[in-house]
Amino acid sequence: MATEEVNKPPPLPSYPQLIIDVIEALNDKNGSNKTTISKYIESKYGDLSGGHSTLLTHHLNKMKETGELVFWKNNYMKADPNAPPRRGRGRPPKPKVSLPPGMVLSSGRPRGRPPKDPNAPSRSPKPRLPSESGRPRGRPRKMARPEGGIGGSSTAMTSTSVRPRGRPPKVKAPALTEVSVGH
Repeated sequence: MATEEVNKPPPLPSYPQLIIDVIEALNDKNGSNKTTISKYIESKYGDLSGGHSTLLTHHLNKMKETGELVFWKNNYMKADPNAPPRRGRGRPPKPKVSLPPGMVLSSGRPRGRPPKDPNAPSRSPKPRLPSESGRPRGRPRKMARPEGGIGGSSTAMTSTSVRPRGRPPKVKAPALTEVSVGH
């Protein structure tokens, strides 16, 4: 039994403590990435469970959010209490103005066109004022053509000269019939 205890790896501490110990042991000034941390843990503690990678990722993210670790250029390093916080890319957000307690921010005017008031009196249309020339505004109305028209019967006139609006219908080819020719 003594030989089994010698070959057995030491018990695994909690992941946050383990991660801090690994980063201190590696002692890289640029920090250590997740792969390096994982390989170091596997080399020191032997074969780990299948969920090791998931657990490591979860604890690294949790420690990053709480501020125990700093994530910079894909590397994790211990947070320096004296260092100023690093800014991310892009423009920093505007500072939010806090309102005094009890004051509620009004939404202002609602979006869109306001609904018509059903109780409002209806407006009468404006009386038409004759223009200076005496003609009404806009394009003149189309005058109806007289029946009969210029020389010819009314039936000939309606079928040839008065066409309906739009594109004319497509002319269908007449069906071919076989004609028997007797010689």
